[in-house]
Amino acid sequence: MSNLQLVLFIGIGATAVMDLWSIVRKPMLGIPLPNYGMVGRWIAHMADGQFRHDAIAASPPVRGERVIGWTAHYLIGIAFAALLIGIWGDSWSDNPTLGPALAVGIGTVAAPFLLMQPGMGAGLAASRTQHPASARLQSLLTHAVFGLGLYFSAWAVQFLKSI
Repeated sequence: MSNLQLVLFIGIGATAVMDLWSIVRKPMLGIPLPNYGMVGRWIAHMADGQFRHDAIAASPPVRGERVIGWTAHYLIGIAFAALLIGIWGDSWSDNPTLGPALAVGIGTVAAPFLLMQPGMGAGLAASRTQHPASARLQSLLTHAVFGLGLYFSAWAVQFLKSI
């Protein structure tokens, strides 16, 4: 398996685990599913030079924003998997351990806290939301689940290579 295939499989797998967590937590905790269409809207407006919005939901809709958002969501997951393998190398992917996967997963919470939430109008680390502490906790939990997804996806790759 090439490094590109490895990164793709682990990144897509980890992102899917994160998405499954979002589906499970909705009935458990009453937290709505993420709206990646808003991420797509934010990204699409960047083409016009607008990187920050007061409230992304109030910004004009963009054709294909859901596809753009979901595509970006998975490409970002793949990029973070590449970061993990880039830092810890083939030795980690050959024998995955939980620590590096969780470190990268939890570390990736910096992206929404410092880039996405401020850019979409939610403020630094969700400071402009109704319940900032809750939003921060949910982001942290979701990214920890992404880290678990990195770990489990790497083990799935090892299992598939062995059969």
